[in-house]
Amino acid sequence: MKKIKQLLFTGMFASYTLIGSAQQPKPRVSPPDSTTGTVKGATITIHYSKPSVKGRTIWGALVPYDSVWRAGANEATTFETGKDIKVQGQVLPAGKYGFFLLPRANGAWTAIFNKVTNQWGAFKYDSTKDQLRVDVSPKAVDQSAETLNYQITRMGFSLNWEKISIPVSVK
Repeated sequence: MKKIKQLLFTGMFASYTLIGSAQQPKPRVSPPDSTTGTVKGATITIHYSKPSVKGRTIWGALVPYDSVWRAGANEATTFETGKDIKVQGQVLPAGKYGFFLLPRANGAWTAIFNKVTNQWGAFKYDSTKDQLRVDVSPKAVDQSAETLNYQITRMGFSLNWEKISIPVSVK
C-alpha cells in the first residue's frame, strides 16, 4: 500500500511539474519595450516590440516598400500623447493611436496615426480610421541599429533600425 501511495504521489508530482512548465510563456523573439519622454510640454509614450536585423535585409524585403507596416513587431506600435501636439506641423489631438509607417524606396515615407490601437500587426489596418498622416524623410546612418528602437528627444521622436533613422518632428 505504501508503494502504491508513493507511486501515485510521484505521478501526480510529475504531472503537476509538466503542466506547470508547459504553461510558462516562452520569451518573445521580438520583446516588448516602451519609451516615454516630454516634448514641448507633452508627455509622449511609445509601446512597441523590438525585432532584430539578424543578418536580414530589412527595408524593401522584410519590411516591403509601399505597404503599411506596424512600425515594430507583433502587436501594432502605439503612440500616446497627453496633450494636443503638432506632428510635422499638423495637429494631432491628445490620445492614444496605432502608429504605422508606409516606407517607400524613394522619397518621403508616411507616418500614420490610426485611431485603432489594439491590433495585431497591420493585417486589419483600415485607412478610414486614420487620425493623421504626415510625410517624413528617412535618414541613412553610418552605425547600424541591430534592434529596432525609438528615441524621444526635445525635437520629437525617431524610429531607428538597421541603417535608417526616421525622425518625426513634434511641436
